[in-house]
Amino acid sequence: MDTLVIQALNGLASASSLFLVASGLTVIFGVSRIVNFAHGSFYMLGAYLAWTLVSHGPLAGLGGFWGFWGGILLAALAIGLIGALAEMTILRRIYRAPELFQLLATFALVLVVQDLVLLFWGPDDKFGPRAPLLRGAVEILGLRFPRYELFLIAIGPVMLGLLWLLFHRTRFGILLRAATQDREMVAALGVDQRLLFTGVFFLGSALAGLGGALQLPREAVTIHMDMAIIVQVFVVVVVGGLGSLPGAFLAALLISELHAFGILAFPRITLVLVFLVMAVVLVLRPHGLLGREPEGAPPASEAGQPLPGPAPRWLRGLGWAALALLLALPPFLGEYPLILLADFAALVLFAASLHFIMGPGGMASFGHAAYFGAGAYAAALLARHLAAPMEAGLIAAPFFAGLVGLAFGWFCVRLSGVYSAMLTLAFAQIAWSLAFQWIEVTGGDNGILGVWPSEWARGRLAFWYLSLALCGLGVWLLRRAIHAPFGMALRAQRDSPLRAEAIGIDAFRIRWLAFALAAAAAGVAGSLFAYGKGSVFPSSLDIPRSVDALLMVLLGGVQTLSGPVLGAIAYAGLQEQLARLTDLWRLVLGLVILALVLFFPSGLAGALQRRRGA
Repeated sequence: MDTLVIQALNGLASASSLFLVASGLTVIFGVSRIVNFAHGSFYMLGAYLAWTLVSHGPLAGLGGFWGFWGGILLAALAIGLIGALAEMTILRRIYRAPELFQLLATFALVLVVQDLVLLFWGPDDKFGPRAPLLRGAVEILGLRFPRYELFLIAIGPVMLGLLWLLFHRTRFGILLRAATQDREMVAALGVDQRLLFTGVFFLGSALAGLGGALQLPREAVTIHMDMAIIVQVFVVVVVGGLGSLPGAFLAALLISELHAFGILAFPRITLVLVFLVMAVVLVLRPHGLLGREPEGAPPASEAGQPLPGPAPRWLRGLGWAALALLLALPPFLGEYPLILLADFAALVLFAASLHFIMGPGGMASFGHAAYFGAGAYAAALLARHLAAPMEAGLIAAPFFAGLVGLAFGWFCVRLSGVYSAMLTLAFAQIAWSLAFQWIEVTGGDNGILGVWPSEWARGRLAFWYLSLALCGLGVWLLRRAIHAPFGMALRAQRDSPLRAEAIGIDAFRIRWLAFALAAAAAGVAGSLFAYGKGSVFPSSLDIPRSVDALLMVLLGGVQTLSGPVLGAIAYAGLQEQLARLTDLWRLVLGLVILALVLFFPSGLAGALQRRRGA
């Protein structure tokens, strides 16, 4: 009984810390509708700045109460100013862009901040001092519990109350609530939206910085803090209901307590428990615990934008020329360029499969790696347990990945917007956990080795031609499907679900089949990637792989058919070359992505077509 009480208190402390960060993201999304991927970076920066101010800055000389707590508050204010600066210089320029394109800009900020942190603070973990007046522990039911954890338990409800007062008892808060409901009406009343949005980013970023700074006495400050927290925060915000502070508080309590007791009751599923909770909640309550269905027109990211017709003659000529080079030059290349070309071919098909549901289908996915990994593991498991040749693996991969897509898609396509995207992420993480922890079958973190092509495709040149043929065929089939009656029906339900339903189109069935088709294509890409590397690891299903696919599509251009091809080549090529040239490759890549976001808002393919048309 005593242990259960301590676990409950630990869960409350974690819930308060999580809510503190999630409340900032809730405020930002509620007003600006921006899915701020850089929120975790502000959390990490808050921890590093607090460590510097408390341990090495001018406040370190003060020591004691004022030195520590002054450093915590100054770090939070500094992060608020950094967030406001990011809003004014970057995000303000792309407010009219689709929501997922704004996500691309915030992810670029993540890359920039990661390398800046490495540059200024180095890779070593940082350890902060204990909080003055809150050192030691108190006895609860005969067991000792840290005083600082009790302080954190109180922080969450206090912050919720302060935010409630801000939103309901101040003019600024009333304007924020009004902007959450109807931004256009607020602008029509003469409110300066630019100042309002800057204030929102200052508040949300300061809350993230405060959450990071308060972790100083609890844990080491590391460069991995941003990605560790941002996924949990996204889950809390979505489970609670986008834009709902009480919902975020309730979700933080639910998730933290389940995690605290899940370690005792179900230790094998603790890695995926958060995503299981999110999947169950979104299936039962599609808009979160306390969220509401958005009223009015769909957001810009879901508005219908017809895909272009047949490619212009100059673009077709460029494509045929590129294909001729890909067929003629490889015999004269070395082994390493052939390896890269095969990898690029698989990534092009992977990006094209995601584009198929994002562009014509209007469905975002944050977990598309589930199907890439499903194809890879299908081929690897056949090779490991049945000694099946490559040909059998290549046939089984799209079939198995398509079945996984049918199973996951049945739930995902019923939702829309960020809720649907987060549900795809939940299912992908469940699949990753299965691959990571089912050691007897998948090998766990050690992966599956010895996944080699058949004898006739062992040579790098032969495998490149095989990859080119299969990936080229996959991209061509997806393109044909887009222009077929099925693709037209898919675009119709994207542009106007009510009109599509009125003329007899079963929107759910169309979206579901498109989801499964995209999953099957991603499975082919995953199996080729596995045979090219000779191994498969759980990282094939993890979040970074899904993010890569999303970035490739967005960089190329969602509303262009050649976008995923150009985006995959540009992103993978830049990443590979920059990693070889400099240790600060994330910083350079992030700056390049930001430049593309600001100057080519329709993606590389869209900008190329506009320039050629002009």
